[in-house]
Amino acid sequence: MAKVKNVFRINNITIRQMLAEALSTFILMDFGLSCVAQVVLGKGSVGQYLSINIAFGIGVTLGIYAAGKISGAHMNAAITITQCVLGNISPKTAVAYVFGQFLGSFLAAAAVFALYYDALYAYTNGSFTVTGPTATAMIFSTYPASNVSLPGAFFSEFTATVMLMLGILVITDEKNNAAVKGAQPMLTGILVVGIGLGMGLNTGYAINPSRDLPPRIFTAIAGWGMEVFSADHCWWWIPVTAPTLGSLFGVLLYKLCIEFHIPPEAEPEKDEAGTETSQL
Repeated sequence: MAKVKNVFRINNITIRQMLAEALSTFILMDFGLSCVAQVVLGKGSVGQYLSINIAFGIGVTLGIYAAGKISGAHMNAAITITQCVLGNISPKTAVAYVFGQFLGSFLAAAAVFALYYDALYAYTNGSFTVTGPTATAMIFSTYPASNVSLPGAFFSEFTATVMLMLGILVITDEKNNAAVKGAQPMLTGILVVGIGLGMGLNTGYAINPSRDLPPRIFTAIAGWGMEVFSADHCWWWIPVTAPTLGSLFGVLLYKLCIEFHIPPEAEPEKDEAGTETSQL
């Protein structure tokens, strides 16, 4: 195995990270999209909305466990762009991350399409549509509820992504009360489940350009046509821009309310000592 490892091991760190993002995003999307397909094509008999939330949460958890040590397992272009703006990764690395995420997401959509092709064909009688009683485009990408305006949809995606970023920072910030490393992936998965349970009605909580845009491109190619981009007043750009802005605002909000006020490491020790003395 050592010889095989030496043959296939990639020395370029950026390519390693790109592959890690591709696989982790594939895991996330394969779990999530296959569950949506099962719920829609099974007409609710083999799953419900809660099933979808749990499946995406499991996908997030396993994706982080898979790629966390190599790339940090962003699996989300909004998070990658935010990390680039903060100076934590270079623009070159950010491009590699997003490419990997889009590749993994696109391939996951293709895998789910192949997995459920027979069921899709039977459900739609061979006519893949974006709207109507046998619409199936929403298996792969998000679409807003019929009673939600574009501004309302934008605000919904923005707010949900703010909560996503706040939750991630609360879970992972080592300067604050971060969760233990081994539990962070599971807690992040639970965070995504919580967002779905509370903020999914309006738009289906994309909260991630890498979750929404590549499968939308796939559906345009695979038979649904360009209506996937023109439907709902050209809604497609909102799951791309709103999560990105929400992620940036979430970091700003966390810094203003929490991070800037965390005392230096030496100060908590003094406080603890004082507390212990007073207790004695």
